Amino acid sequence: MFSGIVSAVGRIEVLPEDFQGELEIAHPRGWGNLQIGDSLAVNGCCLTVVRRAPGKVAVEVMPETLRRTNLGGLEKGVRVNLEAPLALGDPVGGHLVSGHVDATGRIGSLEVEENAVWLSITVPAAVGRLCVPQGSIAIDGCSLTLVSVEDLGPASSEVRVSLIPHTVETTVAADYRPGTVVNLEADSVAKLVERLLEPHLGARPVLSDRARQGAG
Repeated sequence: MFSGIVSAVGRIEVLPEDFQGELEIAHPRGWGNLQIGDSLAVNGCCLTVVRRAPGKVAVEVMPETLRRTNLGGLEKGVRVNLEAPLALGDPVGGHLVSGHVDATGRIGSLEVEENAVWLSITVPAAVGRLCVPQGSIAIDGCSLTLVSVEDLGPASSEVRVSLIPHTVETTVAADYRPGTVVNLEADSVAKLVERLLEPHLGARPVLSDRARQGAG
């Protein structure tokens, strides 16, 4: 379990196709205190540590993980958000995040307003209906507050968030451009409520294959 507070930015050094399904990431020395078998959120995707060295860590990724998240489109040198797992008693500065990516979305636009950066993101409708203004969403593992949600049709929605300078400086948000693909995790409480109400309302669960295909 994670809190959506990115604690380091890493850099991809080895891709899965180069080393038998392992993703090797360089991180700031002394960060994380990770051990073999620990969980690590990489762009919001919970992965298992299988090797480590000073300033580096390797995690295993399955083909399904590469298909379902933006990790499959990474290149060497690309920066990624990192968060070590919570321990009991740790403060939850964002919101509870499982590290189970629901779908991918795509950055539509970036606008600067004084000290804030506004992001518009096209998301699958199955994720959009779990989003509410002032609610929470994890974007590449970063806990953010939703400002607005707009339905674009039966297949997609647009959500907007506003980033403070600290978030831009300490996460991969500084690398975002229109068209950037991002990992999405909707609020766990909203997913549970939808699942419980599904038999009564005919709702389609967010974890369906169709939802996971992303927003194009």
